[in-house]
Amino acid sequence: MSRAKSGRPTTGTRAERHLARRLCQLYVGLALYGASSALLVCSGLGLEPWNVLHQGIAERTGMSIGVVSIFVGAAVLLLWIPLRQRPGLGTVSNVFVVGLAMDGTLALVPDAHALGVRVPLLVAGIVLNGVATGLYIAARFGPGPRDGLMTGLNERTGRSIRLMRTLVEVVVVVTGFVLGGTVGVGTVLYALCIGPLAQFFLRFFAVPASTAGRVVASGEPSEQAILQR
Repeated sequence: MSRAKSGRPTTGTRAERHLARRLCQLYVGLALYGASSALLVCSGLGLEPWNVLHQGIAERTGMSIGVVSIFVGAAVLLLWIPLRQRPGLGTVSNVFVVGLAMDGTLALVPDAHALGVRVPLLVAGIVLNGVATGLYIAARFGPGPRDGLMTGLNERTGRSIRLMRTLVEVVVVVTGFVLGGTVGVGTVLYALCIGPLAQFFLRFFAVPASTAGRVVASGEPSEQAILQR
């Protein structure tokens, strides 16, 4: 039976609704993350650290930046094995959904040349990235491959997440820049704004702990990684 004698929904029904909410948050968040990254690409004013690398590889290989993101995400996920990290549904979904959404958005958004258009694209991309981060991490289906790399290094080395993230992202940005990725004011603005934005939207979209349930790679490390930028 789907309802108790009192007419109220059973626990199972409530659990199903919360699971549906979490799944919706996960995939909407990942899709918006890819879209927000595409807006930063369209602005031409600088990308977030990992997309500097993705764009640089794309310039060298001729592949789309979204496809490169998928390949890099899969490669980073392989690094979880020696780090003894456990992926969740959100981890695997992150690899594919973000890259596909990025390429899809880039195909729809026309090229922007005027600064009066590029600056709003940059601001919209950063804010939307914060919204997307809050949505998919608050769903608690596991951290993305890159966040899991940071927390894995933290656990294996004993160094702080902040230090591990800084070291890895410096290497990523420098490598991407050398390969032809775009580093600019947008890269700096993103680094300054994404922490506060992510913290706000993580709280805004938080799923109550009593209904979130236990999942593989709960996502808690990813929250730490975001908030300790």
